[in-house]
Amino acid sequence: MDFNGSDTIPGPRAEDQLPHTAQAAAKIVIVGGFGVGKTTMVGSVSEITPLTTEETMTQAGIGVDDNFGSASKTATTVAMDFGRISITEQLVLYLFGTPGQQRFWFLWNGLFEGALGAVVLVDTRRLEVSFDVMGRLEERGVPFVVAVNSFPDAPRYAIEELRTALDLTPDIPIMECDARRRASSRDVLMTLMRFLHSLAMTGSRA
Repeated sequence: MDFNGSDTIPGPRAEDQLPHTAQAAAKIVIVGGFGVGKTTMVGSVSEITPLTTEETMTQAGIGVDDNFGSASKTATTVAMDFGRISITEQLVLYLFGTPGQQRFWFLWNGLFEGALGAVVLVDTRRLEVSFDVMGRLEERGVPFVVAVNSFPDAPRYAIEELRTALDLTPDIPIMECDARRRASSRDVLMTLMRFLHSLAMTGSRA
């Protein structure tokens, strides 16, 4: 690069620039076990080209990463996913998807810092991995909602059955979603925002 000014660093693309009407922004994390659809959700709902840190899965992960139900998965997030969505003309959400493998969970603390709330994505084929995820959010005092991602071969349960199985209190929202669909993912985020608003109005935290 010519530091005399003849070459310039390109700025953000027009479609990636923050809307001029934006007055407030909030950080939201999307968490869950390995292969539950976090990268898919960020990509489906983001209004900008999402930033991903996916790497090709190798033989080194065999016996280390639990890929049950994700045998066809060839890449995995190793740091984070990042996207952005405008909820209203004034409010923008910055979305951070966390890595799912437990060996990368040490990165979660930094991603949780400053987060207003979280979406916990759940796969009914592997409900047990959700407990550690929700436990970490509770330890950090991050309010969350639970979204059950609908995989074609996953067993289906009534919402109240899932609430009992996940040991969720009655106030925590839980819903089904399809992380591949923008409208479905946006509905999950809107549910989270309504939940956070209700907590703010009552002066409590999840």
